[in-house]
Amino acid sequence: MMENYRLVRPEHLNHHGYLFGGVLLKWLDEFGWMAATLEYPGSTFVTVAMDEISFKKRIKNGTILRFIIEKEKEGNTSVTYNAKVFSQSNNYNEEEVFTTKLTFVNISDHGKPTLLPHNVKNNSFE
Repeated sequence: MMENYRLVRPEHLNHHGYLFGGVLLKWLDEFGWMAATLEYPGSTFVTVAMDEISFKKRIKNGTILRFIIEKEKEGNTSVTYNAKVFSQSNNYNEEEVFTTKLTFVNISDHGKPTLLPHNVKNNSFE
């Protein structure tokens, strides 16, 4: 499991004063890519899928977001992670605001899918 945090600032907001959905997706893609890259050193990952995108709550300026990235499955050339996002309100209660699955494929120098290095010891996610 990998955990990250982000502070929502004015530059992340839309014209209604809430977090742009695309900014959240960018952060998820980045954190998912970091999880895969740390778990499989030396691999070159590209995003191939982000499933079931559904925003559950609006997110306002000053909100602290907590991102949880957990591996769901590993294939021969790809890996899929469950991603959950929680927001912390002023009374320090967390609520889930977003979930999705992120799939990354390992590619060769020629841009073709290539095998994951299964012999790499997982030191970041156990």
